[in-house]
Amino acid sequence: MTKTDSLLTAEARIALPSPGAIFQQLCAHFAAHGSVTVTGERATIAVLHCCAALAVDGQSLAMRVTSASRSGLSVGKMALAEHLFQFAGSQMPAFSWSGDGAHQRDLPYFREMRVVDAHPVTPLMCPPASSTTTVSGLSASSVPLFRAAFWPSGPGALTPRVYTLRAVDLARGQVAIDVALHEGAATPGAQWAQSVRAGDRAGLLGPGGGDLAAADCYLFAGDETALPTIARILEDLPAHVRAIIRLEVANAGEEQPLPTRAALDLRWLHRNGAPAGTSPLLERAVRAVELGGQSPVGEDSVGEKPFVWIGCEQATARSLRGHLARDRKLGKERRLVAAYWRRGYQGVDLAD
Repeated sequence: MTKTDSLLTAEARIALPSPGAIFQQLCAHFAAHGSVTVTGERATIAVLHCCAALAVDGQSLAMRVTSASRSGLSVGKMALAEHLFQFAGSQMPAFSWSGDGAHQRDLPYFREMRVVDAHPVTPLMCPPASSTTTVSGLSASSVPLFRAAFWPSGPGALTPRVYTLRAVDLARGQVAIDVALHEGAATPGAQWAQSVRAGDRAGLLGPGGGDLAAADCYLFAGDETALPTIARILEDLPAHVRAIIRLEVANAGEEQPLPTRAALDLRWLHRNGAPAGTSPLLERAVRAVELGGQSPVGEDSVGEKPFVWIGCEQATARSLRGHLARDRKLGKERRLVAAYWRRGYQGVDLAD
């Protein structure tokens, strides 16, 4: 096997006051997003396009990341480092990676973009269309669960926000991203989408995300932040599957067409004045859908081989993740629940 065909590897060792506690937090977090095997104070993690090995060694945490691609290796290193900083806080020392990519200064999944258009889809949804010189690594058919970090321009530090690619035009080298418009001073994504003009520059970091498992019936649920992902997934579903959709939005004015070949059971849930993240509408709607084996396919039911995809506020996501695992007995291979945002927290929340 040549170096080109072999796995790329990166390693790091970090001295920490409580490496065992950080080890447990990392394992618990990634268990919700991939496959984690723990043996004592050693663990292997398989998520997306990379694998990682963690080990507590005295007062240090040893990490080893492997991937078949430069981008996969970089994403794996980034994910571990971000969550290390999240969990260790002020205890986190500076560290560096050794091995493949140690001296690499460019990010293989970063692209400089220029905005070509921006227009509203609904009163509270604005999609800027951006153009890049290359869309390598992106696929028009695999876009649905790809997420990208978008940085508005401006003075000071870059401000990351995470969005789903609503569409990819490989021939024209363009992507489209739907941005939900929120009120408040600390909403740089929404402010950028409202003020952006053709020709403005921005950075696109990605893709990332998870895979959609094969199923004969899907339940998709979420609020405005998940709507672009759900819409993109629906476009690619085949005609022989059923898609049950529960979408919570501000009001009837935020409804939009959701074309699909699948048999569609769609219900819009209107908050009608209630602030986002405070309404029980979405959780009640999901709990009302009967999942595989509990009833035949019919009104408010999912068939024998379901897959559940949910994206919403953190508290609701945590509650529904527990509900699906504990009450519905759905394994990880049959569900993906993502906390897209956290009420009262401004910024990209990496903890859930």
